[in-house]
Amino acid sequence: MGRVKTAYLHVLNRTLNPIALGLAKRGRGPFSVIRSVGRRSGRTFETPVILAESSDGLVAELTYGDRVNWYRNILHGGGHVIHRGRTYRIVSVEPLSAEAGLAAYGPAPAAILRVLHRREFRLIRVEAAPTGPSQGH
Repeated sequence: MGRVKTAYLHVLNRTLNPIALGLAKRGRGPFSVIRSVGRRSGRTFETPVILAESSDGLVAELTYGDRVNWYRNILHGGGHVIHRGRTYRIVSVEPLSAEAGLAAYGPAPAAILRVLHRREFRLIRVEAAPTGPSQGH
């Protein structure tokens, strides 16, 4: 990994991510949280993401591709999503066409995603999760 990318990810993880996580957990702003368990470490991780709603679930645009840890973790062991202040259990993850993914985000965000040549989307099917102390918020 190059120095610039490493520095960018360090700044992102130390500044923007904590702010985005706080907003997402309170149901504010555009962010949601993916809560997953590490495939090797067994640790619980929380990653801020921007998800769109669809009639079938939540839509994720894979900005950094399908090799990112949060995505690989939910494929391996499931997880939870905190979206608009509510917690959901991830039931399944499925590929989604670029057209369906862009449509889920709506006209303005889709225009930005098109300019950025974003074409990799996933449908995250969820169900309401039980609430209580085990949810960790």
